[in-house]
Amino acid sequence: MIALHTKRRVYLVDDDADFRAATRRHLTALGFEVQVYSSAEEFRATFDPESEGCLLLDLRMTGQSGLEMMQAVKQRLAEGEVMPPVVFLTGHGDVPTSVLAMRRGAVDFLQKPVAEEQLLAALQRALDQDALQRQERAETLELRVRLGTLTKREREVLHEMLSGALNKQAAQNLRIAERTVKLHRANVLLKMGAGSIAELVRMAERLGVRPNGG
Repeated sequence: MIALHTKRRVYLVDDDADFRAATRRHLTALGFEVQVYSSAEEFRATFDPESEGCLLLDLRMTGQSGLEMMQAVKQRLAEGEVMPPVVFLTGHGDVPTSVLAMRRGAVDFLQKPVAEEQLLAALQRALDQDALQRQERAETLELRVRLGTLTKREREVLHEMLSGALNKQAAQNLRIAERTVKLHRANVLLKMGAGSIAELVRMAERLGVRPNGG
């Protein structure tokens, strides 16, 4: 397993200049790297999905709202890119809005003013989530590289393995010798880094590889 650690980076998006400055000073003193933006549009103009960290986001802002920004960033992500986890911090929250934010994937929905312990806990959960999703992405990319090393025949044997076919049955289906199937099975497990058929099946599911060759 690939071990990744996210930076303690917080992207603070809030249209209140005094709040931005005070929060930045406070979080920086606590060991966070804080980048501030006065609007959703300003953040989106420089957003890099490869950058680690989480969003500390106001709900109501001049221009695009926090929820609208969250959806806009999601829509802009390419396949495999990860959405930075979002913590909402607002003085204009209500129950329906907080429920909607959580349904859309927010890590937490906090009301201003917020206790330091509560804010730090929410940010840590968000950073942990960022680290986890980046680790999962890296592992999936690594599996795709391994899959790409399989020969055409090994891919065919892989699909037989995923369908649960025994060596003899796979040999009949592929019209090759049973000993050849055994050799290819061993190569598939070795190249994919799988210690068992069960582990290989989990890898295939993660990659969207189906027994029928899909």
